[in-house]
Amino acid sequence: MIVLETAKEMRAWSRGRRLQGRSIGFVPTMGALHEGHASLMRAAARENDTAVASIFVNPAQFAPTEDFDRYPRTFDADRAICAAAGVGVIYLPSARGMYPSDYSTHVLVGGVSEGLCGGSRPHFFRGVATVVTKLFNAVEPDRAYFGQKDAQQCAVIRRMVRDLDMAVEIVEMPIVREADGLAMSTRNRYLSPEEWARALCLSRSLFAAEHRLRDGVRDAADITGAVRAGMAETKVDYVSLVDAATMAPVARVEGPVLLAVAAWVGETRLIDNIKFDPSQPEEIRP
Repeated sequence: MIVLETAKEMRAWSRGRRLQGRSIGFVPTMGALHEGHASLMRAAARENDTAVASIFVNPAQFAPTEDFDRYPRTFDADRAICAAAGVGVIYLPSARGMYPSDYSTHVLVGGVSEGLCGGSRPHFFRGVATVVTKLFNAVEPDRAYFGQKDAQQCAVIRRMVRDLDMAVEIVEMPIVREADGLAMSTRNRYLSPEEWARALCLSRSLFAAEHRLRDGVRDAADITGAVRAGMAETKVDYVSLVDAATMAPVARVEGPVLLAVAAWVGETRLIDNIKFDPSQPEEIRP
């Protein structure tokens, strides 16, 4: 496994692979890796000739009051996880290399970025779209892998790729959960044992809503109201039922939807979601 630190080095390596007819799968991360990231990397390694992972804590997606300085930097552990998952290259750009002092260009994706997390973190998706564009330009992947836990981010990236004619396939992988149901997240490590126990109400409320959806409940207010009530132990940011593709709110479930939540548990903001398609019956959770 090799580590490349500049866009020029990364692009030269990728183009060399492409000349050999080799495909590249890419997993962009901010480090502090866990099994959720590893599942994406294994898929990238399995479905492509080479897997590349980037590690970059992107300052452009943090507001001044958020946890940029506190966000874990654990490169040695991350490198071991990447190697075990089959990653061949780690792209490790610097903040100065990504955003020189005279940097002034940003990517703004309208529509899908404006609700849910975009409502409470208006800076966030501009930072995400900008950094992912730069990473795609450096890595030039055939496929890029993202997790469903960040479902709105996936929708934003898909729209950006479509609208800007980027030659990359976006692959969305299922949420990976702890044994108790909590969605895996780097920020879970901020939680105390008591906060972790309280955080379980997010997934439990979503799973209960999934049962009700499969039982035929279709009214959005009914579903979101019950989920919000189930999250009373937290400071709720949002509970929303939206179209799975456009992220637009729906009043009734008539097609594929995303039921998404965000809440503060202590000083930690967590997100989670489920997807539901009334035309695709699936086994429900216990």
